[in-house]
Amino acid sequence: MYKRHTGQVSMLESPEMFGSLPLDPNNDWIKLSKFVPWREFDLKYADNFRSKKGQRACDSRMALGSVLIKIHYKGMSDEDLTKEIAMNPYLQYFLGLQEYRYECPFDASMMTRFRQRISAEMLAWVNDEIIGRKTAAEKEEEDHKDDNSGSTGNGAQEESKGGESEEENQGTLILDATCAPQNIRFPTDASLLNEARQKAEEIIDILHENGLTDGPKPRTYREKALRKYNSFSKARKKTTKMIRNVIRQQLGFLSRDLGIIDSIEAKHPGCLKETLPVRKQEMLQVIRTLYSQQEYMYRTKTHKVEGRIVSISQPWVRPIVRGKQTADVEFGAKVEMSVVDGFLRIEDLRWDAYNESTTFQESVEAYKRSYGHYPQRVLADTIFRTRENMKYCKERGIHLNGPKLGKPYSDPAIQRQQKKLEWQESGERGEIERNFGVGKRRYCLDCIVTKLKETSEVMIRASVLYMNLRKKLRLLLRSFFSWLWNSIQSQPKEPIFALA
Repeated sequence: MYKRHTGQVSMLESPEMFGSLPLDPNNDWIKLSKFVPWREFDLKYADNFRSKKGQRACDSRMALGSVLIKIHYKGMSDEDLTKEIAMNPYLQYFLGLQEYRYECPFDASMMTRFRQRISAEMLAWVNDEIIGRKTAAEKEEEDHKDDNSGSTGNGAQEESKGGESEEENQGTLILDATCAPQNIRFPTDASLLNEARQKAEEIIDILHENGLTDGPKPRTYREKALRKYNSFSKARKKTTKMIRNVIRQQLGFLSRDLGIIDSIEAKHPGCLKETLPVRKQEMLQVIRTLYSQQEYMYRTKTHKVEGRIVSISQPWVRPIVRGKQTADVEFGAKVEMSVVDGFLRIEDLRWDAYNESTTFQESVEAYKRSYGHYPQRVLADTIFRTRENMKYCKERGIHLNGPKLGKPYSDPAIQRQQKKLEWQESGERGEIERNFGVGKRRYCLDCIVTKLKETSEVMIRASVLYMNLRKKLRLLLRSFFSWLWNSIQSQPKEPIFALA
């Protein structure tokens, strides 16, 4: 059951707080709470609850607020987060409580449910509302209202203009992609096969305990397999011959275990679905896929295979080759982001290693749907500068940074001017790189610790949303000081010395 939260938060004006002192209205959490469209988000959040029976669920402000607080306190567990909320009245105000409580209003286990109930589409909508971008549906609805409310005189003026009603290109769009690494163990072929073998042995034990083996427990040689893997893992220097030898051994042990499971299923059809939990059934399918991939790579002496599994517990994670100095390969989601006027927006989020140049035109069209015109400039990495994208920008009068295709200019003055422009635009494009650095150093974009695919996407989008909230807070402070400085400058200055 879900009941919408009504009424205003009165904790700020309460005279009984801490010796008749109300909360400080200049606190960051109080200011941040004014930027989030809580009521509009509540309408979308309420769609998760269809039944009117059962225990009353926590409201949407508490769910979204706790996720944003989790982003702020990087590295804090859900249990420690609930303790922090119980100690901090400003956090309780941000969550929408009307009075201070000594305990957290929800249990630490509810954080997982909050992340499951908040979808990625909800966070994308909230982020667009905060940064002032409109979705395609909202833009179409506004245009429809303008068409219905337009007068005949305005229509005649538009007809007289003909095709000149299109707005000129304005603004700058900065595009780039990064990887949000997942918190998994660094995968090696030997360790993955050893883990898969242990998981398969657990399934055999469950089947034997339920009396499906028809006699003694099948021999799996688990002690011998573990001893061989431990002797390999403890070796300081691992040669290619040692690696292939241990992979061959683990493939043999895993093949034997999968054969035992198949023979049990052949004798008792449907026993796996009846006996194993759903999570074990899904894990068994992952183990089968992993075995086929590793057997193919061992046989063909290669290290590449389509849809390569690098984590049994999180099989959707893929290796992302980035070519960075610190790590050539990262394991996580590949995220393409854009920066407009200092605000971040996720253009695409996938778990496979896609080429971000293929989504370039979609990002530019999304900009046009939001603002009603194309950007004047697009600052992107060299990977975006394909012939198709450059032709696309040329047809629409969009300037794409970087040198033009073909023969360079023969005039040295033009060459110097072009190189200077490229240098300036590369510095401007560094704004999105700085945002990536802030998100990975200060917030949780450097290591996503959630276990599910959907909750990991929610944490990535929540990190971007919280960074935009902090950006609005800085702009608010900057506008205040700008207004203060202008008011001081506008006051008439009295002469220091008066003439007699």
